[in-house]
Amino acid sequence: MPKEPVTRNDVAEYAGVSTAVVSYVVNEGPRKVAPETRERVLEAIRVLGYRPNATARALRMGTTRTFGLITPDGGNPLFAELAKAIDREAASRGYVVLQTSTDGDPATERAKIAELLVRQVSGLLLVAPHEDPDLTDAEVPAIAINRVLPTVSSVRPTYREGARQGVEHLISHGHQVIGLVIGGTGHPERELGWQDALESAGLPRGPIARATFSREGGYAAAHRLLETAPRPTAIFASSDLQAIGVLRALHESGIRVPEDIAIVAFDGTPETEYTWPPLTVVRQPLELVAQEAVRRLIEGEQTIEALTLPTQLILRRSCGC
Repeated sequence: MPKEPVTRNDVAEYAGVSTAVVSYVVNEGPRKVAPETRERVLEAIRVLGYRPNATARALRMGTTRTFGLITPDGGNPLFAELAKAIDREAASRGYVVLQTSTDGDPATERAKIAELLVRQVSGLLLVAPHEDPDLTDAEVPAIAINRVLPTVSSVRPTYREGARQGVEHLISHGHQVIGLVIGGTGHPERELGWQDALESAGLPRGPIARATFSREGGYAAAHRLLETAPRPTAIFASSDLQAIGVLRALHESGIRVPEDIAIVAFDGTPETEYTWPPLTVVRQPLELVAQEAVRRLIEGEQTIEALTLPTQLILRRSCGC
């Protein structure tokens, strides 16, 4: 009866380490292994006679030169612009990108990750992922974008500081009741930035309307804010799409922007230049995010790191400037 081939699991069990550590030793990365642990793994390989599959190892080392990109919503202008920036950066380094989206569903996200791994991508770019992916057996590097995860490095804007800057600008125009339109469960940092600005100025928190990150969500949220007392004289919207919905709701209600209610939005996609009035925005540094994410995926990292990049306040008419 032929002898069963030695597997990575056998080596891990013999050395008393995880299969991921065995992979890091065999592939010389992407993470650093302590010298004594490395020696235990190498000894286990020698004793057991483990022979990694050369073809599979080459794929894991990135020679397919293909990245998998997963976004929550392919129709969202923010994610579309980010995907373009990632594609450009990857192409400049000789890589191609396979893009797909999850429609905001965790189960779909898991299925899409598995599908991309079957296609033997060299790495994964996960935009605002729902869950921390288990890539132990996959042995490919991954980068989270716009969200911090415990097991992979991440790149994201300074959400809290950016939101604070946007709200502080509204305060500088004399507004004292500033409402917030934000998603029901996501992006707490933007809400914290709104709170920080109000508390620093000694102002009470304005009304909050929670809605989906969509035009429809912003439209519904604005109508709810108009029913509050006192009615806000300014609104900070946590996404461009919400702000566009807010604009329509205010227009239909006969409310002038910015004379009656001023607006600042977070994201800064190109369509905010063409609303009426044009929206003042806190712009995410999408080009820098794409560059850093692709660079880290290609060059590898020794430790898990959460990198933040500064946002930019772009002044237009909706705030009163």
